[in-house]
Amino acid sequence: PPQVSFTLELEFSCSILLDHAEVMLQATSDSTEATPEDNVVKLSVPIRYEPDLFLSSNTNLHHYEVHPLGTFTHSSGPEFTTTVKVQNFGCYPIQNVTLHMALPALGHRQATILSITHVLTDNATCVLQPPPEGTQVVPVPPEDLLHVDR
Repeated sequence: PPQVSFTLELEFSCSILLDHAEVMLQATSDSTEATPEDNVVKLSVPIRYEPDLFLSSNTNLHHYEVHPLGTFTHSSGPEFTTTVKVQNFGCYPIQNVTLHMALPALGHRQATILSITHVLTDNATCVLQPPPEGTQVVPVPPEDLLHVDR
Protein backbone atom coordinates (compact mmCIF):
# COMPACT_ATOMS: atom_id res chain seq x y z
CA PRO A 1 0.00 0.00 0.00
CA PRO A 2 1.17 3.57 -0.67
CA GLN A 3 2.60 5.55 2.25
CA VAL A 4 2.83 9.27 2.90
CA SER A 5 5.20 10.92 5.38
CA PHE A 6 4.89 14.49 6.62
CA THR A 7 5.99 16.67 9.53
CA LEU A 8 3.70 18.69 11.77
CA GLU A 9 5.07 21.87 13.34
CA LEU A 10 2.99 23.13 16.23
CA GLU A 11 3.28 26.57 17.81
CA PHE A 12 2.12 27.09 21.38
CA SER A 13 0.95 30.15 23.24
CA CYS A 14 2.77 31.58 26.27
CA SER A 15 -0.54 32.38 27.95
CA ILE A 16 -1.95 28.83 27.91
CA LEU A 17 0.28 26.01 29.11
CA LEU A 18 -0.59 22.51 27.95
CA ASP A 19 0.78 19.20 29.17
CA HIS A 20 -0.05 17.32 25.98
CA ALA A 21 -1.25 17.87 22.40
CA GLU A 22 -3.73 15.74 20.51
CA VAL A 23 -3.80 15.37 16.75
CA MET A 24 -6.36 13.42 14.73
CA LEU A 25 -5.48 12.44 11.16
CA GLN A 26 -8.00 11.10 8.66
CA ALA A 27 -7.38 9.90 5.14
CA THR A 28 -10.24 9.99 2.64
CA SER A 29 -10.57 8.61 -0.87
CA ASP A 30 -13.09 8.61 -3.70
CA SER A 31 -12.60 4.86 -4.00
CA THR A 32 -14.65 2.27 -2.14
CA GLU A 33 -12.71 0.70 0.73
CA ALA A 34 -13.35 -2.56 2.51
CA THR A 35 -11.89 -1.27 5.84
CA PRO A 36 -12.46 2.51 6.13
CA GLU A 37 -12.16 2.33 9.94
CA ASP A 38 -8.37 2.17 9.74
CA ASN A 39 -8.20 5.51 7.92
CA VAL A 40 -8.30 7.50 11.18
CA VAL A 41 -5.58 7.77 13.81
CA LYS A 42 -5.54 9.86 16.98
CA LEU A 43 -2.17 10.81 18.43
CA SER A 44 -1.46 12.25 21.86
CA VAL A 45 2.03 13.52 22.62
CA PRO A 46 3.41 15.07 25.84
CA ILE A 47 4.64 18.66 25.67
CA ARG A 48 7.85 19.77 27.32
CA TYR A 49 8.68 23.45 27.36
CA GLU A 50 12.31 24.47 26.90
CA PRO A 51 13.57 26.80 29.66
CA ASP A 52 15.42 29.99 28.81
CA LEU A 53 17.58 30.44 31.90
CA PHE A 54 20.35 33.02 32.26
CA LEU A 55 23.02 32.72 34.96
CA SER A 56 25.07 35.77 35.91
CA SER A 57 27.40 36.71 38.75
CA ASN A 58 29.00 39.87 40.02
CA THR A 59 31.46 40.66 42.80
CA ASN A 60 32.59 43.84 44.52
CA LEU A 61 36.23 42.65 44.69
CA HIS A 62 37.73 41.70 41.32
CA HIS A 63 41.36 41.43 42.40
CA TYR A 64 43.08 40.48 45.63
CA GLU A 65 46.78 39.73 46.01
CA VAL A 66 47.57 36.55 47.95
CA HIS A 67 50.75 36.49 50.03
CA PRO A 68 53.76 34.68 48.48
CA LEU A 69 54.25 30.97 49.12
CA GLY A 70 54.95 30.08 52.73
CA THR A 71 53.89 33.46 54.15
CA PHE A 72 50.16 32.87 54.62
CA THR A 73 48.89 34.59 57.73
CA HIS A 74 45.99 33.49 59.89
CA SER A 75 44.31 36.90 59.73
CA SER A 76 41.28 37.30 57.54
CA GLY A 77 41.52 39.15 54.26
CA PRO A 78 38.94 41.65 53.02
CA GLU A 79 35.30 40.66 52.93
CA PHE A 80 33.76 40.64 49.50
CA THR A 81 30.28 40.05 48.22
CA THR A 82 29.46 37.89 45.23
CA THR A 83 25.98 37.96 43.76
CA VAL A 84 24.75 35.02 41.70
CA LYS A 85 21.51 35.54 39.79
CA VAL A 86 19.40 33.00 37.91
CA GLN A 87 16.86 34.60 35.56
CA ASN A 88 14.13 33.01 33.49
CA PHE A 89 13.93 34.87 30.17
CA GLY A 90 11.32 32.48 28.80
CA CYS A 91 7.59 32.98 29.08
CA TYR A 92 7.03 29.65 30.83
CA PRO A 93 7.34 29.26 34.61
CA ILE A 94 10.25 27.14 35.84
CA GLN A 95 10.07 24.97 38.96
CA ASN A 96 12.55 22.96 41.02
CA VAL A 97 15.72 24.64 39.72
CA THR A 98 18.85 23.54 41.59
CA LEU A 99 22.19 25.33 41.27
CA HIS A 100 25.33 23.63 42.62
CA MET A 101 28.44 25.74 43.21
CA ALA A 102 31.85 24.47 44.31
CA LEU A 103 34.12 27.15 45.75
CA PRO A 104 37.94 26.84 45.61
CA ALA A 105 38.55 27.22 49.33
CA LEU A 106 41.99 25.64 49.76
CA GLY A 107 45.40 26.75 48.54
CA HIS A 108 49.02 25.66 48.95
CA ARG A 109 49.59 23.38 51.99
CA GLN A 110 45.82 23.22 52.57
CA ALA A 111 45.72 26.92 53.51
CA THR A 112 42.21 28.34 53.57
CA ILE A 113 41.90 31.07 50.97
CA LEU A 114 38.14 31.49 51.05
CA SER A 115 35.50 31.07 53.72
CA ILE A 116 31.81 31.91 53.60
CA THR A 117 30.70 34.27 56.35
CA HIS A 118 27.00 34.60 55.54
CA VAL A 119 24.49 33.93 52.77
CA LEU A 120 21.61 36.18 51.73
CA THR A 121 18.94 34.76 49.44
CA ASP A 122 16.03 36.23 47.54
CA ASN A 123 13.30 33.86 46.36
CA ALA A 124 15.59 30.86 46.87
CA THR A 125 16.79 28.39 49.48
CA CYS A 126 20.52 28.01 50.01
CA VAL A 127 22.14 25.04 51.75
CA LEU A 128 25.85 25.02 52.56
CA GLN A 129 27.26 21.51 52.54
CA PRO A 130 30.74 20.09 52.89
CA PRO A 131 31.90 17.84 50.05
CA PRO A 132 30.28 14.37 50.14
CA GLU A 133 32.07 11.76 52.23
CA GLY A 134 35.01 10.30 50.38
CA THR A 135 35.35 13.27 48.02
CA GLN A 136 38.94 14.45 47.76
CA VAL A 137 39.21 18.24 47.95
CA VAL A 138 41.94 19.24 45.51
CA PRO A 139 43.77 22.44 46.55
CA VAL A 140 44.30 25.20 44.01
CA PRO A 141 47.93 24.77 42.76
CA PRO A 142 50.24 27.71 43.53
CA GLU A 143 50.91 28.28 39.84
CA ASP A 144 47.18 28.78 39.20
CA LEU A 145 47.15 31.57 41.78
CA LEU A 146 49.87 33.42 39.82
CA HIS A 147 47.68 33.82 36.71
CA VAL A 148 45.09 36.41 37.59
CA ASP A 149 43.09 38.84 35.50
CA ARG A 150 43.74 42.40 36.60
